[in-house]
Amino acid sequence: MAEELTPAAHCLGVKVPPSPFLNEMRIKRINAARYEGDEIAGALSIVTPEDRVIEMGAGLGIVGAVVARNARPERILSFEANSSLLEYTRKLYEINGLNDVIELRNQIVVSDPEAPDSIPFHIANSFLGSSLLENRRRTSETVDLPTQSFEYLRAEFAPTILVMDIEGGELDFLRHADLTGIRGIVIEFHPGVYDREGMRECKRLLTSQGFKRHAEVSTRTVWTATRPLGPDGRPLMDTPSALPGTMPPDPTGGWSTTLEEVPNALVVPPAGNGLVEPSGVFTADGVYLPQGALWRNARALMTEPDRPAAPAKRLGGTWIWGSALWLNFAHFVVEGTARLWALNEVDPAEISGVLYVPKRQRNGATVHAYQREFLSLMGFDGEMRSTAEPVEVERLILPGQGFGLGRIVTGTEAFRAAFAARFGRNVRPEGPEKLYISRSLLGTNRGGLLGETMLEAHLEAQGYEIFHPQQHDLTTQVARYKAARQIIAADGSALHVTAFCAGPQTAVAMLLRRRSGASGQIAQHLEAFTGRTPHVIDALSTTWQPAGSTRKRLTLGQLNMATLQDALQHARFIDPGPRWEEMPASEIRALLGDRYIAQ
Repeated sequence: MAEELTPAAHCLGVKVPPSPFLNEMRIKRINAARYEGDEIAGALSIVTPEDRVIEMGAGLGIVGAVVARNARPERILSFEANSSLLEYTRKLYEINGLNDVIELRNQIVVSDPEAPDSIPFHIANSFLGSSLLENRRRTSETVDLPTQSFEYLRAEFAPTILVMDIEGGELDFLRHADLTGIRGIVIEFHPGVYDREGMRECKRLLTSQGFKRHAEVSTRTVWTATRPLGPDGRPLMDTPSALPGTMPPDPTGGWSTTLEEVPNALVVPPAGNGLVEPSGVFTADGVYLPQGALWRNARALMTEPDRPAAPAKRLGGTWIWGSALWLNFAHFVVEGTARLWALNEVDPAEISGVLYVPKRQRNGATVHAYQREFLSLMGFDGEMRSTAEPVEVERLILPGQGFGLGRIVTGTEAFRAAFAARFGRNVRPEGPEKLYISRSLLGTNRGGLLGETMLEAHLEAQGYEIFHPQQHDLTTQVARYKAARQIIAADGSALHVTAFCAGPQTAVAMLLRRRSGASGQIAQHLEAFTGRTPHVIDALSTTWQPAGSTRKRLTLGQLNMATLQDALQHARFIDPGPRWEEMPASEIRALLGDRYIAQ
């Protein structure tokens, strides 16, 4: 029986069963509470009986078990990617009577909404070195493991404490994670994986969100940090790190709702083409304004640049700051529009234009025609400019980021009001009441639905117009979306445009073409702006990922046609009719060849 098993070691009241991963030195360290001692000391200093803990990197289960036994949190949800450890970790929980407190899962927690459904995990000869990041000198086996969305865990499990030892994966996790509701964190950094600058970035990401290091239980590479939270789970920022723009934009208030005038502002474009690049706005006195940066999720994509040595060219007039200008349609619609709410707060006659910097240096001063048209749909016919060189602006109006990716996708009240009042207000509804927004002409290299033309034929028989938005200007798209009373579409950028101009009279069915946090953000956008919850339909039988790529936006979704037909009929988007046939497997393989891998 489990109770008769002789423990190999003890740690602060926890019995550790024998396993092939224990050697004499490790057993001594466990008995002395020095094995993972910094993490244990940190966790015991902050965890209370009211806490719900997510542990990422459970290992042999000792840290989680010690916390459960001594701090007695309400629940612990532990994740361990190395499957060879699971038998012994579960045995440890069992012999200590912790199965009702700790749940163990063999998954990888990811915060990037574009993360794939599974990712490679590299198992090292020593379990302590197994990691998401490959080390050819240490890796003995690579396996694909399912991912679990941290955003989903935040909503379903409601964690208050994070304990993380994930061998270097913490940097990417912190770059994307919305830590709303998390009051404390115990984290081991791994500068050997991402060097000291990567460790400094991890620490900046934490301190910028209000976390304060507990010096008495922290070291250079292991931090225990906490922050006070308000009733809504957001941090109560009362430290210098809470300067405007140093926290992610908040739809309920803060710097995302501010409107500032910056005379003689210096605007500096990026010098490189990375996702994160130094660029932004300085005051005439040389003070960098972080509230001018574009944020995505919990990460600023613009950081403080060096001030140019040469004098900048002068740009006269009054300009609204637009921040970073993406040329990609989807990113422009969601991120390039985030400050246009200011048009509702100023006299447009006094505004010379909207000023951006290119998101990437190679884009130069390019502004696409559809972007100028978007500005016109906002009721503004002034200039839209992207500056590829530093400029000194006579008068810059700097609005906070009122929209974007992350929690801010629901928009601030001022942003929603501006788009309700201005976007497409002069466009007359024109088109049918039933509309299917198609991706079928975009090709497989843009991501989409397999068998979409089959679906289109079924929907045409139900009275739907098949609409290809890329074949029309934005004004026509807005006219169609305003006229429709039932819209069916795969998740994608067209539904972001729909959210800006449709109302509660329009029912939307969003068909998942991928399993991604991005789909959830589209649904949140639709509900917040139209006042009506969309029908989110997951009828995917398989998702196909391009070989060698992990980008979910390139995923092809294979539909279960029977499931889709039933869901659309149940939601009253279609009438009963003959059963829809499935796309033959032979056709799928002929289309995809060996270029795609089933997930």
